Amino acid sequence: MTKIKICGLTREQDVDAAVAAGADAIGFVMYDKSPRAVSISRAAELAKRLPPFVTPVLLFVNELEANIYKACEAIPTALLQLHGDDDIETPEFCASLKRPFMKAARIPIGEEAGFDLVKYAQRYQEASAILLDTLVTGYGGGGKTFNWNSFNWSQLSTNVKLPLVLSGGLTPANVAEGIALVKPWAVDVSSGVEASRGIKDSQRIADFAQAVKQADRKKSTAI
Repeated sequence: MTKIKICGLTREQDVDAAVAAGADAIGFVMYDKSPRAVSISRAAELAKRLPPFVTPVLLFVNELEANIYKACEAIPTALLQLHGDDDIETPEFCASLKRPFMKAARIPIGEEAGFDLVKYAQRYQEASAILLDTLVTGYGGGGKTFNWNSFNWSQLSTNVKLPLVLSGGLTPANVAEGIALVKPWAVDVSSGVEASRGIKDSQRIADFAQAVKQADRKKSTAI
């Protein structure tokens, strides 16, 4: 079944709504320039609401190693999501953190065909997963999709050895299409379930989770 991550949560009621909808992971943005940013102490407070088997994810952008360690001390069960520039968040830097991490592949709109996802996954082979996001100003959360049809997903499923997480512009209305085309291990949504930036809408969260479950049922029936 496709795993679900809801990202950019800032309020208790939004965490509770995501858990109630069946989210597998909850993302907290540790990038202070984001409208969805929370402090380490706030993320730790919100993470305490998570039941067993729901994973807290800490999203960093070009962050100092010491600050990442500090956040991990506060939330020791967290998975890292490294969402910054590849020349800063190099494979060596990511591996040196000695923590499970996802690395975001930020795919330029209109240049998808030139993005070598196989090579990217090989470069970050120490990652737990590769998160496919759209290159936008501000490092994610822009509500834009890249062109999913630019990739040969059946071929990539053979050549890419890491789980893929589909992100970038997902909504309750288009996530089923994304699952059908990409067949990702997980999907990640932020702006697509918001009432306003940093404020989630509980009904949209529920609708998103329901759309994922329906897409999975359709996929299993087809098989």
